Amino acid sequence: MGLDVPIRAILETEYGPVFGPEDAAQLTAAFEAALSKLGLVDRTDPMTMTVAKLIIQLAKNGERDPQKLCDDALKSLGK
Repeated sequence: MGLDVPIRAILETEYGPVFGPEDAAQLTAAFEAALSKLGLVDRTDPMTMTVAKLIIQLAKNGERDPQKLCDDALKSLGK
């Protein structure tokens, strides 16, 4: 999980210090789980950005549990 992962790039460029290192790790875990469940492996697929933004929005609303973030993002996508 490097900085080339879309969710980390979004967190750093758009949210800066709003999310700490622990938060970023939890969001990344949720992101990776969601991509796995969706079968997404191509990080350039536009859907990966959609998933990242959904997870970030859910986290902005206070959720930090990676499993819940993943599940709620998938529900938002109708999956």
